[in-house]
Amino acid sequence: MVGRLQNRVALVVGAGSSGPGWGNGKCTALTFARQGAKVFCVDLNREAAEETVALIRAEGGVAEGYAADSSRNEQIAGAVRACLERWGQIDVLDNNVGIGSTGGPVELDEDEWHRVFDVNVKSFYLTAKHVLPVMERQGRGSIVNVSSIASIRSPKGVAYVAYNASKGAVNGLTIAIASQYASKGIRCNAILPGLMHTPMIDFLAEQYARDAKDHNQAYQRMIEIRDKASPTGKMGSGWDTANAALFLASDESAYVNGHLLVVDGGITIRA
Repeated sequence: MVGRLQNRVALVVGAGSSGPGWGNGKCTALTFARQGAKVFCVDLNREAAEETVALIRAEGGVAEGYAADSSRNEQIAGAVRACLERWGQIDVLDNNVGIGSTGGPVELDEDEWHRVFDVNVKSFYLTAKHVLPVMERQGRGSIVNVSSIASIRSPKGVAYVAYNASKGAVNGLTIAIASQYASKGIRCNAILPGLMHTPMIDFLAEQYARDAKDHNQAYQRMIEIRDKASPTGKMGSGWDTANAALFLASDESAYVNGHLLVVDGGITIRA
């Protein structure tokens, strides 16, 4: 099917990639555009946002880029205003930003705890704060939050207390918005990706082998570990997250609200 988001405007926050390759936000922005949406690509890194815009335009799609720190109220307010000035509506809000930090409650620095929550939770609250009034005036809208299976299970042998807790908070935020705005024609759902082969692996490899002399070896080892952990024998990709986001953004999921959609190849059923 084509044109599933025809005549819609999608605001994708975290539309770039953290490094070379295809992250969740980048794949989602391109997928939305391929289905007819005009995509407003927001990213902390302007170059990353513009790279996604260029890919969309190269395929004949419509997109604009915008640089903003999604954890800063005034910057997100500016992004929403710019999107409205450009196209006059926002039908889909897709939140893709997220960071992680290793350590349990004892080891993790308090400032690092706050940093993870600012990016992973506060940013989702701020985007909703400024987009929900727009959707309410329109009488329709779909919000898609990218959470993680880390919100419902903890990986063996790795302490990610701030990440686990922040993604659990995203789930709670999603359900609260879904309940409050259901009668206004607005839906809010979350995607819980499992182990995905995205540019974030490079960051994880650095944490996994800080003292390793051979970074490439550590990177390949990280891929092997994550592939082996998946019941399918391979990690998923940003495109798997994007396809789930497309379903939740489109009218095909018109009666899906407050749902936490697990996209993990079956990892959580083994827990």
